[in-house]
Formats: sequence, C-alpha cells, structure tokens
Amino acid sequence: MYPEMAIRELTVNMLIYQGFAEQGFPMVEIYSDRIEISNLGLPLISVEHFIDEYQSRNDSLADIMRRMGICEEIGSGMDTTIFSIELYQLPQLRFQVQENRTTVTIFSYRKFAEIDEGERIRACYQHACLRYASNEKMNNQSLRTRLGIEDRNYPMASRIIKDTLEAKLIKEESLNGAWRYNYIP
Repeated sequence: MYPEMAIRELTVNMLIYQGFAEQGFPMVEIYSDRIEISNLGLPLISVEHFIDEYQSRNDSLADIMRRMGICEEIGSGMDTTIFSIELYQLPQLRFQVQENRTTVTIFSYRKFAEIDEGERIRACYQHACLRYASNEKMNNQSLRTRLGIEDRNYPMASRIIKDTLEAKLIKEESLNGAWRYNYIP
C-alpha cells in the first residue's frame, strides 16, 4: 500500500536529522490508515521547505549512510519521497512540529472526495515543489493528474490552485502572455 522508496527515505531522514541532544527516541508508528515517522528535535528549516532546501544536522551519520548506499547526501530524499507518493496516488505528506519532535505522516489511499481543503492545498503546494525541483512547472493538467481529477472537472483543479495562490504557497508564471498558466512555489 505504501511505496517502499518513501518509507526508506523517510526512515533514513528520521535517523540523520534527529537531535541527539534531546531525550527520547525516534519512532515509526503504523496504523490502519497511516504511518507516522518521527524524530527528536526541531527541524533546522521550516517544514514548508523540506522539499526544496537542505541543511544537515548530523553530517558524519549522513556520510556513513551515503557510503553504505542507504541515502544520498545532497538532500534529494524528500523529492524522491514525494515523487513516489504521487506515483502511488496517495494523499500528500503531513509534516508536524511538536515541542521537541518532528513527525511526517504517510496516509493510505483515499478518494479525492475524502481529502479536505487543507490537504488539497498541501497537495497542490507539494506537487508544485516537486515539479519545480524537476525543472518543470505545475499547471491545471498536471494537478488534475496528480489528484486523479477527470479532465472534464478542470474547475475543481482551478479552485485548488486559487486556494493555494491565496495561501501564498504558489505563484503564477504566465507562458509568454498566453491564457494558460504555470505555477511555481
């Protein structure tokens, strides 16, 4: 039900980015509808930038894991994770920061109608980030494909894009003044 690549990348990230000065331990919790992977410590960058920024907390551990072939040191793990989540048509990842813990949640498959407005906005933003990191731009068609919206229902994707624009998570980028728009984070 869950992409192996996503589980591997998030588990490795949990280990590499944990705050060893914090009391407690990293956790992987498996529920019937989701997997929650958490590590100790507050993130060094905001959760909105997990996709497009990289800052290491434990360089030595990352180096060892890279040499063992478990991860890459260049920060591409979240791009790989989100790509595999989209490929499996799963809802977007949820990142949460608590008092001394950072948690990422992978949800099991849900139909589009079961995803609330906030989740749709996060999915749109994450999709725009992934496309941008791949040197592509998000548009109405790519978002429809990502969310499994039929072409005839393009206004639904337009509404999600509008809501994400209003949340200031993406911005328009016109194609030489054409009526079609691309969107970037």
